[in-house]
Amino acid sequence: MKIDIVSFVLYSNCKTNAQSRLARARRLSFFRAARRDCPHLYNYCDKRGNLPMIKPILKSFTCMDLCQIADSGQCFRMTELSDMPGRFSVISQERYLEIEQLECDWKQTDKTRFEAKTFAFYCKKEELSFWERYFDLDQDYEAYINSVRKRDSYLQHAAQAGSGIRILNQDPWEMILTFVISQQKTIPKIREAVEALSRQFGTEHRSAVLRGSQEKEITWHSFPTPSQLAEVSEETLRALKLGYRAKYIARLCQDAAGGRLNLDALKTMGYEEAMAYLKSFYGIGEKVANCICLFGLHHIEAFPVDTWIEQILMQEYYRKKKKKYDALPKSRLYSEIIHDYFGMYQGYAGVMQQYIFYYERVQRGKVR
Repeated sequence: MKIDIVSFVLYSNCKTNAQSRLARARRLSFFRAARRDCPHLYNYCDKRGNLPMIKPILKSFTCMDLCQIADSGQCFRMTELSDMPGRFSVISQERYLEIEQLECDWKQTDKTRFEAKTFAFYCKKEELSFWERYFDLDQDYEAYINSVRKRDSYLQHAAQAGSGIRILNQDPWEMILTFVISQQKTIPKIREAVEALSRQFGTEHRSAVLRGSQEKEITWHSFPTPSQLAEVSEETLRALKLGYRAKYIARLCQDAAGGRLNLDALKTMGYEEAMAYLKSFYGIGEKVANCICLFGLHHIEAFPVDTWIEQILMQEYYRKKKKKYDALPKSRLYSEIIHDYFGMYQGYAGVMQQYIFYYERVQRGKVR
């Protein structure tokens, strides 16, 4: 007997005749096989093989990998649980999720090269649509990968290495402050700073989640709103190890709380308009504005350029048109390379940016 997740969930929810020896024997045989083939889900059963009342919501998708998303440099409140490897906590706005990538995967029946993976969402049913949008699950990332030019071997390798990355739909305000904080900081340090800001000034919440077969209460903090931060002094922000960024954050909080930085209007702007608007505020330059557009406003045509991306462009693409690029001023160099080699991915070049950024992290041993 070979057990998959779908049959496990269906069978474990079926009622059997407790007086029937044959029914009990069949059930025992089933769960012995489940223990072998679906150990992750089997562990959530009670002694009789019943799933507990609080059940994970199971969904299957291609082109999604939790470790890759968490290590892609776009989100800083998605954390693998230290006591449950493979399960991640995610905080966004006023919501908390725990999500697990299960081992019982099945291949699609069509002829694509992608594999569907099953995920357990630990959240309220009414919140599932929020998290589906958060992970951008209605977008076809297979199509993005299949569109990579065959002649671009570097991008081909990068897209395969990061094929589980999706561009998350995150809160614009959180992304504004997060990427201001990110300047000259490593990813672990950004995580620490964002979490410290949330713990000290954000709203405290409690959520009940399933850990093993037991329900556990989790305390967490949402990211602070502009009004919660408006009266926080620059000195207090510096005490959170924000350094020179504290003055930018203090000003942005005052601008947002006072309405000069209009977050509702920002959400309605197109990419070019949003870039110009964001760069008009103290502390937001080209790179930070692009990160906000890509990860906070879901303008997936945005292509942020940091020192890592600069190095990739020079190492992998510069020499292909060296004569042309040597004649350009440095202020135009990177935008011209991006236009030449990523311009054909019109409307989703930011997805390609994530692939090469993540691939470079892999190459340098920065991810598992």
